Amino acid sequence: MNTSNNTILITGGTSGIGLAFAEEFLKRGNKVIICGRRQERLAQIKAKYPEIITKECDVQQKEQREELYKWVEKNYPDTNILMNNAGVQLAVDITTPINLDKIYSEVETNFIAPVHLSSLFSGFLAAKKNASIINISSGLAFAPIAFMPIYCATKAAIHSVTMSLRFQLRNTNVKVFEIVPPSVDTELGHERREDKTQTHGGIPVAEFLKEAMEGIENDVLETAVGQAKGLRAKREEMFSIMNK
Repeated sequence: MNTSNNTILITGGTSGIGLAFAEEFLKRGNKVIICGRRQERLAQIKAKYPEIITKECDVQQKEQREELYKWVEKNYPDTNILMNNAGVQLAVDITTPINLDKIYSEVETNFIAPVHLSSLFSGFLAAKKNASIINISSGLAFAPIAFMPIYCATKAAIHSVTMSLRFQLRNTNVKVFEIVPPSVDTELGHERREDKTQTHGGIPVAEFLKEAMEGIENDVLETAVGQAKGLRAKREEMFSIMNK
């Protein structure tokens, strides 16, 4: 994929790997649009990077996803890349009665939103000469950590639906990528931590980004980064190791 001269929409672009992708694509001469729920974070990013286009949007909400698509179609018709990155990671004990509101939130953000946005944008992107949908899954799609069962299940679903979407778009100009991160040191999962300043742990964002961008540049449609390679290749073995 040509990684310059694109117009790219990134969901969940206010922090973590979403923001890292936004910064990297901006450096490479792209027009970058990010959306996120936190207006104050969007304002901070806009102050630091005036070239980045920001849009307040909670992708958990069906109406806001539809409004986002209409807004992009009207105001940025040259958009040719959608990156489905927004995600929520919660601890869930499914041996006790669960908080369904939290489950709905996690499934809606991590799975339904990317599926819905892909469906909204697919026809729009298929009309472009060069276009891509980039889905961010996880190494945990292949070997789950048992205390985060819903998060891992949604990422397994993203892996599956990405394969199907790639097949369904095979006769168009839309390339469908899947980036499979390992644990990356971001704020992902802060909702479940008592100390909100504690980060996720894992490899540095810059290390993840380097390998992910190499995959995108070289048209590797499924790029597993770092330890995610082992989770994909040895899922049963790694499940046992991670859940001791």
